[in-house]
Amino acid sequence: MTTFSEDIYSEPSNIDVDTLRNLGPLSGLAGIWKGTRGLDVKPKAEGPKKQAYVERFELQPIDPQTNGPQLFYGLRYHQHVVKPDQVKTYHDQVGYWLWEPGTGTVIQTLTIPRAQVAMAVGKATPDAKSFELVASRGPETYGICSTPFLEYAFKTVEYRIKVSINADGTWSYDEDTVLMIRGKSDPFHHTDRNVLTKIGEPTPNPLARK
Repeated sequence: MTTFSEDIYSEPSNIDVDTLRNLGPLSGLAGIWKGTRGLDVKPKAEGPKKQAYVERFELQPIDPQTNGPQLFYGLRYHQHVVKPDQVKTYHDQVGYWLWEPGTGTVIQTLTIPRAQVAMAVGKATPDAKSFELVASRGPETYGICSTPFLEYAFKTVEYRIKVSINADGTWSYDEDTVLMIRGKSDPFHHTDRNVLTKIGEPTPNPLARK
């Protein structure tokens, strides 16, 4: 159980405003990326279906954020996915990757335009080259929130993402979204994975640019 101070208002002093210098395990994610080897395994009425995809993944640094004594450094992201040689959006996702140096906590927030949000959390060291985050339904902190239809038909009970920062300058992810689908007794593992190659450098956050 996390213990907090009675002083919930005082903010940290002498904050380094350069986010790119303070991202800890998220340092390898900053920038603009392209992935051409994506594989999605999704549920269909006839059973699991495999789908190849390509994506553009942009992660840009934000100014340091405080909640009273808490201090976060982070990246604002947009993930845009299409099927190979198609224009129509296959998946769109926005959110933040956050690093809390004081506790070694990594957080991912995500929002998708099917009206679903989630917040996943994990622990890592500042120099970690791999880490895992998890969100599950039910708890008052972190977790998953969906529309009534998704709760009725495709209930998400867990979201898990493993990130690896690779020695060749790429990074990769492996996601597992566990669904309870109406009419099925066993959980379905909706998985996604890809390797991202950098195509553009990050833009320094506003305070650092000053």
